[in-house]
Amino acid sequence: MIEALKSDELVYKVGGRFKLAALVQKRWAELLEGARPLVERKSGMTLMEVVIQEILEDKIAIDYDNSDIPKPEEVIRLPRRD
Repeated sequence: MIEALKSDELVYKVGGRFKLAALVQKRWAELLEGARPLVERKSGMTLMEVVIQEILEDKIAIDYDNSDIPKPEEVIRLPRRD
């Protein structure tokens, strides 16, 4: 399993689990169709790992300005379950 998915860092960065899933799916499809990775693809790196690394490095994100999706800072946050 990809270590970054074990924490909520990506979820909070994107603004929710559903937004994260949608972003990952869209970018994964682009890569499968031949788009070039925006990060260095190390030997043995899966497409999922490429997508996660692109998100972590702020290479891809949801275009909130051209959609009706609220920005993460505009969403009400629930207390974290630790």
